[in-house]
Amino acid sequence: METLDGVKKAAILLISLGSETSAKIMKLLPENYIQKVSYEIANIDFVSPEERDQVLEEFSTTFTARKYVLDGGIDYAKNLLNQALGSHKAKEVIDVLTQIQLRERPFNIARKADVQQLTNLLIGEHPQTVALILCYMQPDKAANVLSQFPDHLQVEIAERIGTISSTSPLIIERIEKVIENKFSNYVENDSENVGGVHTLVEILNSVSRSTEKNILTDLEKRQPELSNEVKSSLFTFDDIVTLDRLDVQKVLRDVPNEVLVLALKGAPEDIKAFVFSNLSSRAVENLQEEIQFMGPTRLSAIEEAQQNVVAVIRRLDENGEIYLGRGNQDAMVK
Repeated sequence: METLDGVKKAAILLISLGSETSAKIMKLLPENYIQKVSYEIANIDFVSPEERDQVLEEFSTTFTARKYVLDGGIDYAKNLLNQALGSHKAKEVIDVLTQIQLRERPFNIARKADVQQLTNLLIGEHPQTVALILCYMQPDKAANVLSQFPDHLQVEIAERIGTISSTSPLIIERIEKVIENKFSNYVENDSENVGGVHTLVEILNSVSRSTEKNILTDLEKRQPELSNEVKSSLFTFDDIVTLDRLDVQKVLRDVPNEVLVLALKGAPEDIKAFVFSNLSSRAVENLQEEIQFMGPTRLSAIEEAQQNVVAVIRRLDENGEIYLGRGNQDAMVK
């Protein structure tokens, strides 16, 4: 059987699919390709069963391979195709698919990157390389990237974009590999540390007291070491008694009176006594009177007020105005 070129394969596929389906497909093809395929169809007098089966099988295999790539990437596709078709046939299919992808959407990694990442990546590249990559970008993103370059380079890159007519797929593939490698290294170096004990403490310091207790109780059962580490770094309303006298007074000056009244409403007596010891006699009398005449109060409102006090403490700590104990050390948070 003769080797079929791409246009003839497309023509045989369209003939095999029938006129109604083929017409819908033809509408989606580029005009110059429609002319080529139409000419090929007009010149085909007969399609042998072997040719039809060959084309349909190749189409089916390529379609399946493409789905595998979308589902799990090129390595996933290679693995499945090797199992289904054998290594030799799988390589042929992957090569075809790679060429299709290369023609359709080169520099996919660049399209997914944000503008700042892409600018940092391209700023040292040759203007011709930058121009080529921007040709394959979304117009708005390409415009944003271009605007980040110095004026003289903007003009040169724009000129090169305007004069690019065609580029060898092999050159595109080589440039794409270089860019992908550079981008991978850039992302690794630019990665941020997320999560961990510090993040958990930040979150727990912002939830209600009951939620915090529930989490810490369960965490103590599941991961005792992590629980102890979190507790040693976690500042709660009850920990206000660990503050120095001058620091407590700074905190109390920044806490609105109505918030302090609510916070102390549900506080243990030793916490109240500690706070009162850092206030004037007149202020203590006023607070005690307001607490006494407040009446029944929702627990959620009390917890929210206590968290507001903790928030003030944390803000002063972060600004370096007070010191909070962290585990076995005192730390000044700037």
